[in-house]
Amino acid sequence: MDLVGHDGGDAQGDYRLTLDLTDVKTGWTECVAVRNKAQKYVFEAIRLARRRLPFPLLGVDSDNGSEFINDELFRYCRDERITFTRGRSGHKNDNAYVEQKNWSAVRRFVGDLRYDTPAQLKLLNQLYKRLHLYLNFFIPEMKLKEKVRTSSKVKRVYHEPQMPYARVLASADVSAKIKAQLKPEIDELVDQLWQDPRRS
Repeated sequence: MDLVGHDGGDAQGDYRLTLDLTDVKTGWTECVAVRNKAQKYVFEAIRLARRRLPFPLLGVDSDNGSEFINDELFRYCRDERITFTRGRSGHKNDNAYVEQKNWSAVRRFVGDLRYDTPAQLKLLNQLYKRLHLYLNFFIPEMKLKEKVRTSSKVKRVYHEPQMPYARVLASADVSAKIKAQLKPEIDELVDQLWQDPRRS
């Protein structure tokens, strides 16, 4: 998980941020806008993102910011039996999975502008509620399968592109009950989409 700031290049005063939470195995992504970096807002956003996940949250990995490294989140993870790890200080690539989503799931849609009003916070969260469906159910993504070294060259081999929800359905780690609830809902939405007479 990571926070994306919407300061528009001016870090003075309060500005909105986006909590970006990405599952490494499936690519499932949840975004929640928060008022500022105060631990109570970030903590509530983590809890909201967790409720949206179609599978149990077993662990979180963050950077070393005080918005994540605090007693409230530590106690919550301990009580809920969630493994809590953090990246190494000075190693930005420790969170590469979520860093890439900071652009594709956040900046791509909201840009680099400054957002600092309650109305903008509300709009950001309305957007993310819809992006939750769009990103996880309709946008396929490639995942690295392996790296093959031939002398000094490294070739990356990728799995076939899949939507995150398809990876959830294919995962042996997700219970049959969750899959049974998820699949009909998605099929119904896709059918409605394809049968819409306004579709060109």
